[in-house]
Amino acid sequence: MSELDQFSRKTVEQVRLPITAERTALILVDLVNDYLEPDGAMPVPNPQAMLAKADELVGIIREAGAMVVWVRPGHFEDDDGLFRKRIRHGFVDTEGAQIHGSLAPLSNERVMTKRRYSAFFQTDLDLYLREHRVERVIVCGVAANICVRSTVHDAFFNGYDVWFARDASQATGQREEESTVHDIQGHFGEVLTVADVRAEYSR
Repeated sequence: MSELDQFSRKTVEQVRLPITAERTALILVDLVNDYLEPDGAMPVPNPQAMLAKADELVGIIREAGAMVVWVRPGHFEDDDGLFRKRIRHGFVDTEGAQIHGSLAPLSNERVMTKRRYSAFFQTDLDLYLREHRVERVIVCGVAANICVRSTVHDAFFNGYDVWFARDASQATGQREEESTVHDIQGHFGEVLTVADVRAEYSR
């Protein structure tokens, strides 16, 4: 990880809060066919390694007894405001908006839809997490520099302790990944690997 710039270094000493697994939720953002399959609407390149790490992370979180929340796009008309910037994709009830076949949500895990980049914006995610007394969120998925990053920002703004699982996420490019990691570490949360999360919840 690159050294923080002079502005970003003006932080307090990082102290990891003693938050239990029962107060933790893993939020998996947009691990869907339109972004992960070669014939999807907007596929990221070579997502196999990231998907394997995401699947590993899900296993860790389930074993620890933490909550798992799956988030996917849920657009339903051509006039959706997001399409002012992006091509049409992720329509409700299409194959492109389905969770990738290498991953399998359990029946007791929430699968929710969103219409903007952040999983928090105009959804009931914050209400759902608070109803279950969640204090920490671990966020991963695609694209790290767009929907994942927006979700990290809103999680921080809503008062959650935020972990970003870097190797279970994928950005649209190397430059974008480095910028995302730099900004999250400096301003919005803690950047960890899946191995770091495993070590934390194996204690």
